[in-house]
Amino acid sequence: MDPAPVIHRHRTAIRRAGLSAPVATTLREGLFSSGRTFLDYGCGHGQDVAILRGQGIDCSGWDPEFQPDTKLVDADIVNLGYVINVIENPAERASVVRRAWTLARDLLVVSAQVDSPPPEHVARPFVDGVLTTRDTFQKYFTQSELRVYLEDAVGVPAIAAAPGIFYLFKDETAKEDYLARRHRRANSVPKLRLSEARLEQNRALIESFIETIAQLGRLPDTSEFAQASELEGVFGSLRRAFAFVTRMIGSDAWTGIAATRSEDLLVYLALSRFGRRPAFNVLPASVQLDVKSFFGTYRRACALADDLLFTVGDLGKIDDACAQSSIGHLVDNALLVKRRDLTMISPLLRVYEGCARALCGEVEGCEIVKLHRYSGKVTYLALHEHEPTDRPRTATRVKVTLPTLGVDVFTYPDDESTPTFEFGEQLLAF
Repeated sequence: MDPAPVIHRHRTAIRRAGLSAPVATTLREGLFSSGRTFLDYGCGHGQDVAILRGQGIDCSGWDPEFQPDTKLVDADIVNLGYVINVIENPAERASVVRRAWTLARDLLVVSAQVDSPPPEHVARPFVDGVLTTRDTFQKYFTQSELRVYLEDAVGVPAIAAAPGIFYLFKDETAKEDYLARRHRRANSVPKLRLSEARLEQNRALIESFIETIAQLGRLPDTSEFAQASELEGVFGSLRRAFAFVTRMIGSDAWTGIAATRSEDLLVYLALSRFGRRPAFNVLPASVQLDVKSFFGTYRRACALADDLLFTVGDLGKIDDACAQSSIGHLVDNALLVKRRDLTMISPLLRVYEGCARALCGEVEGCEIVKLHRYSGKVTYLALHEHEPTDRPRTATRVKVTLPTLGVDVFTYPDDESTPTFEFGEQLLAF
């Protein structure tokens, strides 16, 4: 019998110039709010910790090989970055996830390899993964397998942040707040167009009130406007202040803003059914107020959201929505949309794409989203850097197949062997 191989886990730790993908994603999405602490559990050489400390974030890192003397203490955010995929013992792997979960007060970020295993001449099968020629172990998950694995380990929904990266929230309301913000567009702030003594005397206060209304799309509750008591002292109530502002600006501006926010809310509620829709009292207070203001009752809002979600399964209507879209570039089998324009497409197509993003998360560097018209697929494309006149080469392609809940990730080198993106010239033009 061959002796058991010696696994050198520490050899999988790499040195990088910038933040790792899971930490960069968490930072970019605003989850590192002021005063929150961070623990990098399995920090390797510690670059993430060093960079975050340089940004003034209270953080620490522990690693059994490189930082074994750091005291393991709980933190608001715990990162378990590309750790579980290098542990060859399945029982130990699950134990590490649960240990990281107990250390996280608010949020656990877990990442793992979701690429295809390397060919056999580079790695050979071992346990439930592969053993490499460097005597390291790698477990390659699929996106859906990683989600199920994490949910089984800790018992809460795993939210896809990106391919191979998931968020696990301790508080359900915090999770719903994050998901609601994902689908909330920024509204432009209407300009005051008339002059009145009361306006001129309180301009800064009134403009702050207008900004709050533009953000919410409705009259704020007193808890949502820090200067509510001051405004009430001038007008008597927030409702009277709103009536005054409407006379100054006109009602048409608010109609468009309210429509935008109510659409955003329907998209969020439709996609919340993709997992397990929360009870009304679990929703963030601001979302509860949104529901009451835009739809009257949660039951009515959920019914409208369900109608929207179930329509996604009708590919004939998806095709119609793609064909009628004023946003994007229509080709034979798909609507091609720039990533930055996704919030501008119809609510039906936003939910169609949102179902795919719920499975794969954000694709780093994604520039183009391909909404397939007939197959129930959504493809995310990140392109290699290119000049405006060039036909761009694909760097990463993530294909999500909604009928089977499949996620496939493909990466390509930036050389002549990589095909150019077929509609690159047209896309660069719109």
